[in-house]
Amino acid sequence: MEQHFVWVTTRRIKPGTLAEFERAWRPGIHPDGMLHAFAYWSEDGEEITGVSVWDSQDACEGWRSSDAERERREAMAPFVVEEREGFYRGGALSIPRG
Repeated sequence: MEQHFVWVTTRRIKPGTLAEFERAWRPGIHPDGMLHAFAYWSEDGEEITGVSVWDSQDACEGWRSSDAERERREAMAPFVVEEREGFYRGGALSIPRG
């Protein structure tokens, strides 16, 4: 299995603030070492899960401690009610066809 390094963040946001949150949430630059990024919204628009895939844990930690990420988090803060995050290792699973 090809190993990936993945950062997952799930945020519950204040009702009715999805558009404002999205503007603050999107990074202004492409972080070094980020290979892919995905975003998933709950149907009510009050929970957002971001999944980013990195070439290494060091690259992810470098972004997480950068001034650009600090500024992005400060911009999101007025809309966030709760946040959970974690770093994971793993890869794609083979799904039998039948």
